Amino acid sequence: MRNMSFSLTTEQVRDRSKTVTRRLGWWDLQPGTILQAVEKAQGLKKDEHVKPICLIRVTSSRDERLDSIERLGSMFGPIETAREGFPDLTPEQFVSMFIEHNKRDGVYPDTIVNRIEFEYLP
Repeated sequence: MRNMSFSLTTEQVRDRSKTVTRRLGWWDLQPGTILQAVEKAQGLKKDEHVKPICLIRVTSSRDERLDSIERLGSMFGPIETAREGFPDLTPEQFVSMFIEHNKRDGVYPDTIVNRIEFEYLP
């Protein structure tokens, strides 16, 4: 089983308020894929281990422009940022935050990302 890191949104996964994640990669995901949500998967120090959070099942995976969240409008944009685990961010703020956290990968508003929806397993 593959691990998917949620280092920025560990608490949102723990409280199960996050149901969507945008990623650079993970293009091979199919609905029904079960993943182990973990706190951190890369950059572990010697003697550090992966800390599991829970199991999730992918329900949808599609590519889209990062800034497409901004075009969802005043009604659906905030719903999408809440599903990402950031209910207090506007879509524009979410895009800026995503770019900042992924700047070493050369991310821009028009970068194609993988929008992954998932559900929590008991």
